[in-house]
Amino acid sequence: MAYSKTIPIFFFFTFVTLCFVISADAATITVRNNCPYVVWAATYAPGKPGGGRRLNRGETWTVPADPGTIQARIWGRTNCNFDASGRGSCQTGDCNGLLECKSYGRAPNTLAEYALAQFANQDFIDISVIDGFNIPMQFSSASGQCSRVIRCTGDIIGQCPNQLRMDGACNGPCPVLKTEEHCCNSGNCGPTPLSRFFKQRCPDAYSYPKDDPTSLFTCPAGTNYNVIFCP
Repeated sequence: MAYSKTIPIFFFFTFVTLCFVISADAATITVRNNCPYVVWAATYAPGKPGGGRRLNRGETWTVPADPGTIQARIWGRTNCNFDASGRGSCQTGDCNGLLECKSYGRAPNTLAEYALAQFANQDFIDISVIDGFNIPMQFSSASGQCSRVIRCTGDIIGQCPNQLRMDGACNGPCPVLKTEEHCCNSGNCGPTPLSRFFKQRCPDAYSYPKDDPTSLFTCPAGTNYNVIFCP
């Protein structure tokens, strides 16, 4: 009798979980380029198709995002050239030479990161400069149910430390130095002088991997968002 009761309860909770995921509203993320130059916007999340779009100044791109999406990123690429088949390269943020990305972009790139409809029916959002900085960015709610606005607009490129400097961007210390102190592969690390350089200029953004208390934000699931380059 215990066995016959366990099976229906298991399937009941499985059914409820599946119904929640299916019925929850997908988010809409509107990506806008306010920069005085062309930005090739990109998006990727594991298990999702990814994508990319050329955005002239003032143009927008709508990115649908399903509930349950995790480890998702939106970023901008600069100084790109693509042929008619969508193959080419970018100076910053390149994703294996593809216009429509099927992987994360190469550092340095300013990242908008999100996981939707997670613990307690919350979205988790952030801006990260752990991989460096190439474009000023704002990541904000576009729904009345949440007023969250995250920005990273400091003069990071102009003031970039010499060891991280490159044309058109400022690299992150982990991609360049590849040390445990900066990459935190063990999960046990703290801020460094180089991470503090980024944090002082972008207080809302992740500057090193354990920067959660001041850099990870939530909105209710179902919130729509804006990502703006050069806000």
